[in-house]
Amino acid sequence: MSTSLEELSIYLLETRGAIVASSAISFGELNVEVSADNFIELLTFLRDDERCKFISFIDLCGVDYPAREKRFDVVVHLLSPVHNTRIRVKTMIGEDETIASATPVFIGADWFEREAYDLYGILFSGHPDLRRLLTDYGFEGYPLRKDFPVTGYVEVRYDDTVKRVVYEPVQLRQEFRNFDFLSPWEGTDYVLPGDEKKSQ
Repeated sequence: MSTSLEELSIYLLETRGAIVASSAISFGELNVEVSADNFIELLTFLRDDERCKFISFIDLCGVDYPAREKRFDVVVHLLSPVHNTRIRVKTMIGEDETIASATPVFIGADWFEREAYDLYGILFSGHPDLRRLLTDYGFEGYPLRKDFPVTGYVEVRYDDTVKRVVYEPVQLRQEFRNFDFLSPWEGTDYVLPGDEKKSQ
């Protein structure tokens, strides 16, 4: 398998070396990095070329690196049933930048791009229906960004007295506690019930 991936990597660098930023094999898959400007061109080539035939769109997702200048990675996984190989295509994009939608090449990218927009705020230009998919209509922020608070900003619940869904600021219902996060088997500083029998 790795031999065919190495051959595919060499083939991509020979035929599309001008647009492929880097290529490496890891975890049994070929990883290819490309700039956002060449993203659609490479996806089209991978789908149409006889040597590639990556006709099966597996998924598209976002990855957040808040400390990086280009904050997000857009990652696409493709499968070639003809050659029984997988490929991962990555591109970096800034927080305020847009990337061309992959839906003209792979119609199955539609809801994956909506999910990446909904959870990360990644904008896909040319998408036929780019709106939130998983969060509520009035939701503010992007919950999978690493700077989004774990508790969120509002909590949603059904209020039986007014007979409708209400939005309220998040309230933590318990006081702050000091947890040591040690299991009893890792040696705690306190004596557990029954430990006094051990010394007898």
